[in-house]
Amino acid sequence: MNRLKLAFSTCPNDTFIFDAWVNGHLKNVPLINPFLGDIDHLNALALNGEADIIKISYHAFIHLAEKYIMLDAGSALGFGVGPLLVAKNEIKTEKISHLRIAIPGELTTAAMLLKFAFPNALNTSVMLFSDIEKAILSEEIDAGVIIHENRFTYQQKGLKKLMDLGTYWEEKTSLPIPLGGIAVKRDLPQSLQIEINETMKQSVEFAIENPSFSLPYVKLHAINMDPMVMQQHIHLYVNNETVKIDKQGKEAVKKLCRIIRPDLSESLPLFISDL
Repeated sequence: MNRLKLAFSTCPNDTFIFDAWVNGHLKNVPLINPFLGDIDHLNALALNGEADIIKISYHAFIHLAEKYIMLDAGSALGFGVGPLLVAKNEIKTEKISHLRIAIPGELTTAAMLLKFAFPNALNTSVMLFSDIEKAILSEEIDAGVIIHENRFTYQQKGLKKLMDLGTYWEEKTSLPIPLGGIAVKRDLPQSLQIEINETMKQSVEFAIENPSFSLPYVKLHAINMDPMVMQQHIHLYVNNETVKIDKQGKEAVKKLCRIIRPDLSESLPLFISDL
């Protein structure tokens, strides 16, 4: 069988859950050619259909739901750990819509959450997530939506939190934050989709049960990241929903869908287990 094209991010939570599959700790699983990139790049790859299995933002997935279906395993759902809107100085809420704001990608869930909280904040520009803090400090932009490990480090750089966009979502919807998940092409045979889903679940479970195995792979890609921040990242974004998304998690994705694409047919299964 031809190797499947697999793409995921360099973030610790992704390298943690994919280590067992990528590095041969599992037996008799689908063969893959892995590619690692930042989330905006991954969303673009999915938009062009350039990967068979891919980590993407749930925001991007909603736009690609006819092309991809989500695995039940591998999701990153936030509980009080969503994207943050930060700036160099305190800014009154009523002025936020007039700011120059950096986002980590048009199709990231972070960008959607900014729009959800501030629908009139239209002066946005896309930047690599790791460059946003520097751009704020140099006053190239007024504010930025930060994700991943930057939520643990922004205060050390003197930045101020204007809003926790994830908390805003949770308060308004009473649902977890649908950050990202693992998608597979719908045109793959259903038996293969199910096999991929089971392999992803095994890889997540192996990582949770044997955390030391993944450490070298996580460190390899978490360049210049403080080990404590790396572990915080994993503990916050790898949880029971990562092993298998539950009813509440699915409802969060459906809520996102109703906001972004109310035209999308509710009969279209969004997850492997809905087939």
